Amino acid sequence: MVPKIAGRTGWFLGMALFLVFFAVPVIWLLLATTKTDGDIVRGHPFAIGNWHDFRQAWDNLMNFQDGAILLWMRNSAVYAFGSLVLTLVTAIPAGYGLALTQFIGRKALLSITLVTMIMPAAALVLPLYLEINAIGLTGTIWSVILPLSFFPFGVYLAYIYYSSTVPDDLLAAARLDGCSEWQVFRHIALPLAKPVIALVSFFSFTGNWNNFFLPFVMLPDSSQYPAQVGLSNLLTASAVFNTSAGTENQILRPELALAALITILPVLIVFLFSQRALVSGMLAGGTKE
Repeated sequence: MVPKIAGRTGWFLGMALFLVFFAVPVIWLLLATTKTDGDIVRGHPFAIGNWHDFRQAWDNLMNFQDGAILLWMRNSAVYAFGSLVLTLVTAIPAGYGLALTQFIGRKALLSITLVTMIMPAAALVLPLYLEINAIGLTGTIWSVILPLSFFPFGVYLAYIYYSSTVPDDLLAAARLDGCSEWQVFRHIALPLAKPVIALVSFFSFTGNWNNFFLPFVMLPDSSQYPAQVGLSNLLTASAVFNTSAGTENQILRPELALAALITILPVLIVFLFSQRALVSGMLAGGTKE
C-alpha cells in the first residue's frame, strides 16, 4: 500500500513540475501585455497591470509597419494550410501503398522515408534552397509550400495505421467484388483512415506554422514573411531608442509579448478543437482489427 501511495505521489509531483515549467512562461506573457516596459523590467514578474497599458501595447503592435503582424499571420495561414493540403494528398496514399501493396523497391523506399524522418529539418534547408533556386521558385510562396509539403513523418504514421489496423480481408473482398485499386483506396481505405488523417493534419499544421528557418532562407521580402520570421523583425525593432530618428521605439517588451501570444493562438485553437480526433489517431494503430 505504501509503495503504491508513494508512486502515485511521485507521479503527481512530476506532473505538477511539468505543468509549472510550461505554464509559467505563458502566464508571464499574458501578464506582460498588461504592463509598461518599465513595469516589466523593475516590477514583480507576476504583477497584474491594467487595461490601458494592454490597449497601448495593442495599438503600437497594430500600427507597426501598417499592421505588418496581420500580414505575417495571413502569410503563415497560406503557407501552413497550402502545404497541409499537399501533405494529405501525398502522405496518406504513400503510407497506404507502402503498407498494403507489394512492389520492387518497397523496403528501400520505406527505409529512405524513415532515415529522412529522423534527420534534422535544418540539415535539409540548404539542399532544398539549391533545388528550389535551380527551378526558379526562390522568393515565391511555392518555395515554402512545396518543401513543407514533404512530410515523411506523416507517411510513416499512415504506414503504421494501415499495416496494423485495416483488415486485409476487407480490402481483398473489395477487390473480389471488382473494385480497382483506386476504388479500394477511395471508398474503403480512405474513410477508415479518418483518425490518422486528423493526426497527420495536426502535426503537419503545427510544424508548418512554427517553421522559422525555411521561410527565413527562402523569402527575401519582409512582406512575404510568416509570423515566426516576422517576430524576428519585431525583436530587431525593439531597441529602446531608434538611433536613426532619436526617438523611443514603440515596439518594446509588452508588444513583443502580445505578438508572441497572437502567433500562438491559431495552434492553440486547432488543438482545442481537435483533441478527440488526436486521441483517436494516437490509439488507432494500437491493435489489429
